[in-house]
Amino acid sequence: MARSTARKRALNTLYEADEKGQEILSLLAERIDHPGAQTPLPEYAIEIIRGVEEHRRTIDSALNQFSQLWKVRRMAVVDRNILRIATWEIKYNPEVPSKVAIDEALSLAKTLSDAESPSFIHGVLSAIDDHKDEIEEIVIPVAEPESPESEGPESESPEQEHAEQAPSDPDVRDGADDEGERDEHNSAPVAELKSEEDRVSDDGAGIDSEAGEQAETSADSTDVTIEERSDTEE
Repeated sequence: MARSTARKRALNTLYEADEKGQEILSLLAERIDHPGAQTPLPEYAIEIIRGVEEHRRTIDSALNQFSQLWKVRRMAVVDRNILRIATWEIKYNPEVPSKVAIDEALSLAKTLSDAESPSFIHGVLSAIDDHKDEIEEIVIPVAEPESPESEGPESESPEQEHAEQAPSDPDVRDGADDEGERDEHNSAPVAELKSEEDRVSDDGAGIDSEAGEQAETSADSTDVTIEERSDTEE
């Protein structure tokens, strides 16, 4: 099938997608699977459509740059898609000479657009052809895959849970140690008292009354000390 026919079929699909606001490749897939009453899309028409979609940002940027009258969004639907096809051929298809691409675009414009369109299209495409090597490709950034989100803390063993539930307050631990220290400290006066009593018992009558009074006083003092510490504990 002649490329002229393929260009017209490509234009029909691009025009329809533009009018409907449908994704180009989505409509292309429909036309390939269900051509309807028409013959299947020519291979070159499919190549044009895919090429225009792949480079559409770069193509539209170039059209905006070199159009002296209208920006892409304000152009007639048929005009901007004729321009897109021809720009793709000029910039991305080395098999088609630029002059052929421009002539084919003008032929479509004379058939399908208004009387002023051919001169407008010719001016834009001539400028694009003159500066095609200066047109920089606009690359759409590809989003990096997100790192897997944390699925939450790992399940803990019963031993770990028990360890976490155990008192960890330093005051609690210190309190236990203090209690042991108190017991050890309090036991000293008692031991001293016991030793004193044993000494008194061994000396018997040899200990005078003054020594007995001193032992009695020591015992009273020890009892008071322990009791006071007991009150402190409570």
